[in-house]
Amino acid sequence: MTIIELPFRATTAQACHWLAQQTGTRWALARMLENGLTPYVWLDYDADYPALFGDANGGYPAPIFFEGDTQRLAAGSEDVLITITKDAYKIVTQLKPPGFRRALHELRFLKKDLERLASKLKREAEPEPVKIAVAKESQIGINKEQVLMAFASLVKIDLEQALGSGGGIFGDDGARVKGSAKKAKNKAVWNPVTLALGLNDVYRVPVSHLKRAFNAHDFLHAWAAEWNHTLALLGK
Repeated sequence: MTIIELPFRATTAQACHWLAQQTGTRWALARMLENGLTPYVWLDYDADYPALFGDANGGYPAPIFFEGDTQRLAAGSEDVLITITKDAYKIVTQLKPPGFRRALHELRFLKKDLERLASKLKREAEPEPVKIAVAKESQIGINKEQVLMAFASLVKIDLEQALGSGGGIFGDDGARVKGSAKKAKNKAVWNPVTLALGLNDVYRVPVSHLKRAFNAHDFLHAWAAEWNHTLALLGK
């Protein structure tokens, strides 16, 4: 199949044929309008509308974008009715009733608009790239400041002191990631899922409050799936 070369302003038939070649699906005027393409009609200079044409005394391509006008076209009208357009200086203008009527074959679509739409549709059709998990510190745990920001307001205890004590659910056998503080105490990180479960179990922090914490902080978004999966397994 020979790929047609789009002219600067393509007819409806040319635009539909070209899009069909690019996407492998059928196109019609209604579908192009649904996808946000703007049709144009060339207006020859009309002395009754001097403000519309300004210095464009030879005429200019007028866009058809008003919802009522495009809906009429999409519904299968036999001609083009333009009630609102832009003048030669691209200023929105409402035409005197009943507006301008033109034949359907006068519709044109800009090459750049068609190419932009084709590129967008191709991108959307591409499969999602496989995300390869990379071991990062942020995926191992969250630091002390983040723990306090997310959970301190949910408990009555001094959470900062509890984090530093190394005991209970905050110790190496609990939420704190084992070995994370080997080189320096300030390098310690905590698994927020384990920590949240401990806060619920030991300090009776409601699961609903913990859920809000995972949704409210960007640094917990990477843990949301594991958190929700764990809750599902526990039936909470």
